[in-house]
Amino acid sequence: MGQGQRPLSGSRRRFVGASAAGAAAVALPAWLAGCGREAPPLEGGFTGIDMVRGHALRDGRWTSQPVAKERRTRVLIAGGGVAGLAAARALRQAGIDDFALLELEDEAGGNARGGQVGGLACPLGAHYLPVPGDEAREVQDLLEELGLRRREAGRWVYDERHLCHSPQERLFFRGEWQEGLLPVQGVGAATLAQYRRFAQKVEALVRATRFAIPTLRAAPSALLADLDRTTFVAWLDAEGLDDPQLRWYLGYCCRDDYGAGLAHVSAWAGLHYFASRHGFHAPGDGLDAEREGVFTWPEGNAWLSRRLAAPLAERLHTGQVVLQIEQTRSGVTVDAWDAAAQQRVRWQAEQCIVALPVFVAARVVASPPVFLSELGGVLTYSPWLVANLHLSAPLRDRPGAAPSWDNVVYGTRGLGYVDAGHQRLDPTPAPTVLSWYRPLGASEFDGSDGRRLLAERPWEAWRDELMAELSVPHPDLAERATRLAITRYGHAMAVPAPGLRARLVPGGEVQAGRLHFAHADWSGCSIFEEAFTRGHLAGEAAARAA
Repeated sequence: MGQGQRPLSGSRRRFVGASAAGAAAVALPAWLAGCGREAPPLEGGFTGIDMVRGHALRDGRWTSQPVAKERRTRVLIAGGGVAGLAAARALRQAGIDDFALLELEDEAGGNARGGQVGGLACPLGAHYLPVPGDEAREVQDLLEELGLRRREAGRWVYDERHLCHSPQERLFFRGEWQEGLLPVQGVGAATLAQYRRFAQKVEALVRATRFAIPTLRAAPSALLADLDRTTFVAWLDAEGLDDPQLRWYLGYCCRDDYGAGLAHVSAWAGLHYFASRHGFHAPGDGLDAEREGVFTWPEGNAWLSRRLAAPLAERLHTGQVVLQIEQTRSGVTVDAWDAAAQQRVRWQAEQCIVALPVFVAARVVASPPVFLSELGGVLTYSPWLVANLHLSAPLRDRPGAAPSWDNVVYGTRGLGYVDAGHQRLDPTPAPTVLSWYRPLGASEFDGSDGRRLLAERPWEAWRDELMAELSVPHPDLAERATRLAITRYGHAMAVPAPGLRARLVPGGEVQAGRLHFAHADWSGCSIFEEAFTRGHLAGEAAARAA
């Protein structure tokens, strides 16, 4: 799921095991047999998320069970996504080793987890990290710690082995592949003129006010407040930016970064990634649209989350469903259901870092602070589906740009696919995994109830949609596909709807007594830099208070 902004975007982070749960061999639908060859059976199924655990709070499961065991720790971290892992790192840096981290799934990392299909590593969500800017100093420090950047002759140098290899991205548009994701093949002068006008608008906004990632480093301004009050589509209408190709591209960016379309995100959100990273560059402006580096790995951002989780050892407790968090006179009590032991465990801690999505935190925190209840009542989330498709051999290609890391098909409901094998140094043709991303939030393409679709649609229906979309540029897809592993996220990322930014708690620390809140939700957009910074600051605050 998305992480950044096009041409260097991808909130697909913001999930697959070695074999698909409940795998079954099925025949492909008849429309795929049109290639004239008999397609091999395609194994597949859902995997990666335990929906029973995820729905435990909603269903009231285990809440009436008696406490079977009590444990104590100095600091308790509830939630093992990027924010929770960053908080744990900050505690260790502060010299605090007496802490515990409770994670719902069987592996920490949240939307930055990875897996394998057919023995090949692939991302389960977030699949890259842009080289961070100066405002994201906590992330910069992490990269230095992990050996991804070093200083040479007074300049920062990044490890080329971990930066995305070229070619980086391409678009299937009007029957052939073109470089980059902005439609340019055969577009008219009017379209190019609107590209240039939008670029000028973004440049003017950057000069007028401060955009930043993480968002907490952007000073409040009347201009940002005005942009937050209206939808992105209304802003485009007011500016006379109505070109279909430009609208498609910007809509794609919003669906990629937020899981929702132009009519459902604020103008601030629609402009944020362009203005806070590298701007928007129209064709022919003489600037290199790929000048900003992107870190990526076959397993996606799991490369990062696994390195954050590794030092925790026995302090990391997976398969834990947090049921209740309550402040007391002397500390914090946290009840959790241990899925492996099938018992309710009560933790007593001096401080608690609540690294949970806001909608979960609002449910489990007893007597929640007003700011938590208010944000929990208005924040909406986009459901996502991520499908990892194993291929026995590389696909044949249509004319145009060469196979790239990120490959998008114009005008489709999906967001294209990332090739997990793109980072291989060996050029010998070999099996690979394509990671296909499908947002299901409100958009101009799909107004359905995405969570209901995720819960009720069989995996074969998603298979058919994926195959139909990707078979257009790759007619031999059915011949090469061997296994499909699908992961469903009911609340994958926060949607920055109009007015949301104004409701966020100002400043970098969100705290109520002994509770320290840490999640990308508190920034209004779900990207690695936001989650990591929020977690790091909460860890520092808890360390000072403990």
